[in-house]
Amino acid sequence: MWLPFRIVCLRSQTVCRRSFAAALLKCSRHKDNGNVTANVSLFSHSAGLAAQPCKALLFRKHGNPSQVVQLEGVDLPPMGAKDVLVKMLAAPINSSDINMIQGTYAILPDLPAVGGNEGVAQVIEVGCQVKSLKTGDWVIPKDAGLGTWRTEAVLAEDDVISLSNDIPLLSAATLGVNPCTAFRMLSDFEDLKPGDSVIQNAANSGVGQAVIQIAAARGINTINVVRDRPEFTQLSDRLKAMGGTHVIKEEALRRPEMKELFKTCPKPKLALNGVGGKSATELLRHLQFGGSMVTYGGMAKQPVTVPVSALIFKDVKVRGFWVTQWKRDHSSDGRAFRAMLDELCHLIQQGKLTAPVCTEVGLRDYNKALDTAMQPFTSAKQVLIM
Repeated sequence: MWLPFRIVCLRSQTVCRRSFAAALLKCSRHKDNGNVTANVSLFSHSAGLAAQPCKALLFRKHGNPSQVVQLEGVDLPPMGAKDVLVKMLAAPINSSDINMIQGTYAILPDLPAVGGNEGVAQVIEVGCQVKSLKTGDWVIPKDAGLGTWRTEAVLAEDDVISLSNDIPLLSAATLGVNPCTAFRMLSDFEDLKPGDSVIQNAANSGVGQAVIQIAAARGINTINVVRDRPEFTQLSDRLKAMGGTHVIKEEALRRPEMKELFKTCPKPKLALNGVGGKSATELLRHLQFGGSMVTYGGMAKQPVTVPVSALIFKDVKVRGFWVTQWKRDHSSDGRAFRAMLDELCHLIQQGKLTAPVCTEVGLRDYNKALDTAMQPFTSAKQVLIM
C-alpha cells in the first residue's frame, strides 16, 4: 500500500511531499532463514514518519567483540529536513572498529553504540532541504563514529559524502580509511617524484596494499616489508603483481642483501610504519638523509625507538598520522577531501587501485567475521554485506 507522507520542514515552514512506502518496506522486511518477515511499528513520530525497526550490530559495553556485540532490531529516528535515509550496502571490519569495541581506541562513542566506522550506503530518501545529495547516490561517512554495521540509517547530510557509483562495491566500501591514509601519507610528508622510493612495513595490510598501488601509479618504487610466513612466496607474488617493486621479510632489513637492493633502487625518502617496535627502528636505518618516518599504526603494541644517530647525523623526521584527524582538520572546507576521493575513484576506474582481498559475510554471520578479523596473519578483510 503506497501512502503519501507529508513532512513539515519547520525551519523553512514549507511542506515537502514524498512517498515513503518503498523505503519503509525496504527497512521493515528482512530475510530470516529465507523467510521475509515484516515487523514495522506503526507508532507515528512527531515528524510524521513511522518508526522503522532495522537491524544493527550493537555493543552496550566495551569488551571482547565476540561477547559484547549483538544483532538487534532498532528503530530509526524520524527524518529531518537536512537528513537522508540510507540503506547500507557493505561495511568492512577494520582494526579500529575492533579497538573501539574493546574500549582502547582514541575516540569512543556513547553507549549503546552501533559498530563500524567505514562502509558504503545508497541514499533512499532525502530531506526537503538537502542540496548535495539525491536518491540513488552512493555515500560514505565523512568521519569516524557513524556506526556502519546496520541495514539502514538516518544521517545528517553533512555527515556523508557522495562517491561515484560506477566503481566496484568492495572498493567503495573500503575507500574511506585505508586508501585515504595511504594517499595522504604519500602526498603530505615528502615531495616524492617518479623514481623515488618508499619503504613500509605491514605491506600486506589494507593501507600497505593501497600504498603499493598509489605509489606505482605515480612511478614511485616501494620496498615492502612483511613478516615471514609459510605462504611468503605467494604473498610476495601478489604484492608485486599490484606494483610492489621489492618484497622482503622483516629479518632481511639487517642483512647485507639490503646493500644489493639499493644498487638498483634509491634509498627511500619516506618510511611508513604500521607496526612499531624493532620493525620501525629498522625502517629508520634505511632512510635517506633528511627523510621522514610516518607512523600510522602500532600492531606490535611496542614503542617506536629512534636511534640518536638517526636524529643527529641523518636529520630524520619522525611524524604520526591519523586520517580521522586529517578529515576533521579539513571539515570546514570539503574541497581537499572531495579532490582526494575523486582521484582515488579515478584510479579505481582505471584499474590501478583495487580493494584488498575481501571475504563477504552476511550480517547474520557477524560473529564468524569478527573472530576471523581478530586472527593474526589474516589475509582477507572481512566485509559485512547488508
